[in-house]
Order: sequence, then structure tokens, then C-alpha cells
Amino acid sequence: MVFQFAIDYLKHRLTANSRHGTHSPFVYKLTDEVIYDFFEKKVYEAIEAQRKKLLNDDKLITVTDLGAGSHLNKNRTKKVSQIAKNALKAPRLAQLIYRLAENQHPSNMIELGTCLGITSAYLAKAQPTAKVLTIEGCPETAAVASQNFADLNLTNIELQVGNFNDLLPKAITNSETLDFVYVDGNHTKEATLNYFNWCLPKIHENSLLIFDDIYWSEGMKEAWQEIKNHPHVTVTVDLFWIGLVYFKKGQAKEHFKIKF
Repeated sequence: MVFQFAIDYLKHRLTANSRHGTHSPFVYKLTDEVIYDFFEKKVYEAIEAQRKKLLNDDKLITVTDLGAGSHLNKNRTKKVSQIAKNALKAPRLAQLIYRLAENQHPSNMIELGTCLGITSAYLAKAQPTAKVLTIEGCPETAAVASQNFADLNLTNIELQVGNFNDLLPKAITNSETLDFVYVDGNHTKEATLNYFNWCLPKIHENSLLIFDDIYWSEGMKEAWQEIKNHPHVTVTVDLFWIGLVYFKKGQAKEHFKIKF
């Protein structure tokens, strides 16, 4: 599986474009101003300081995994530092998700897969007036995330603990529209397509859905292809690590691979 992942990454690097190979004005602007905005921002500092604390936290917790699991560590009892090292999004990617949320100006955000809460914190900081609902399947992991939110004085996050299949449909029902959804959990084809299809009734032309680990497995690659082919989807951006899905009316249907 790791070998195939490396092959997929190499293929992506060979076939993906930079902003200069992108002929869509929308995607060129997105790439130039958001994806390739690698300047350090003051807002990153407190969250990255919290990450460092987690990387040095040797407390043991029991992990409840309701999804596809980890490629790296199958043990149920793990140090917080192990989870922080292996499961948290790297700063470069977490900060990209921050910029995407900041650029999107959502009034509501849903995250599936809180983990230790670092990406949740970036979402909350990106739009302090927006409500961030983050859902985590593991109670002990969620408890660590909740403490991180308190340490960072984040008051616009609602953390729910439970099965995505139970909590996501309720969240969608209770939302008038879905502005920004980040799916980072249960990396199986069936689950990913379920989440996508459940969201569709509440999306609008300015919605953004982000799917994590789109090259995780053959099933995830198939799910990504089905999402791209859906008639409501107009633009997708494949960054290898994540896939961006847009629903802009009047936009020609196009799929882009961008180096990141």
C-alpha cells in the first residue's frame, strides 16, 4: 500500500501543473493567491506552539477507531505524541486549509475527524465569526482536542463525539446551507461517497467540500473519481493530499491537478 502511494505521488508530480499551466481564471487566482501563499502569518504561531506541546506529550490514551484506521500504527493505546506525529496534518497542509477557509468566507463549517484539534483550530481562526462543528469518533482523542481549544481560547467550535453516520446527517438537517465541509475520517469509498451525497441537498454555488487522503487506497481513488464525475460538480482541484470540490454555476466542468 505504501509503495502504491509513492507511485501515485510520483505520477501526480509528473502530471500536475503550477499556476502558470492553469488556464481557468478562477483556478489560477485560487492557486496564486491562496494555495501558493506560503508567507508566514501571525495567526499560525499560537496553533503551532500548541502542536509542539502535543508532540512532547507522552500521556497514553485509548484510541477508538471507527473508520479505516491508520497505515502507521494499529495499536489502540497510543501516546498523544505518537498521534500528533502520525495523524495531525503537517503545518503546510493545515495552513492551506486555513487559507482556503479564510478565502471562502463561510458562515458555517463542518469538519469530520477532529483528531487532536489542530486543523479545527485553524478553521476557527480563519473565520472567527463562523460556527465550526467538528465531529470525532474517539472520546479520549476528543478530550485532548477540547483542552487544546480551551488553551487557544477558541469559542466558535462545537465538538461532537460519536459516529459520523449518526452525527453528520443530523448536522446537515440542522443547517440551512453548507458553506464549507472538510472530510478527514473513515477513508473508505462507501463512507466518502455517503458523506458527499448527504451534503448535496444543502450545497450552493459558493460551497466548498474538501476531501482528505484522496489517494489513500484504491477505494478512495474510485470515490474521488465518482465525485469528480457528479453532474453538480463543476470544478475540482486535486492537490494529491486533498481534493477541492466546487459547484460554481456557469463554470465549465474542469478538473485540475496542481503541484503542492
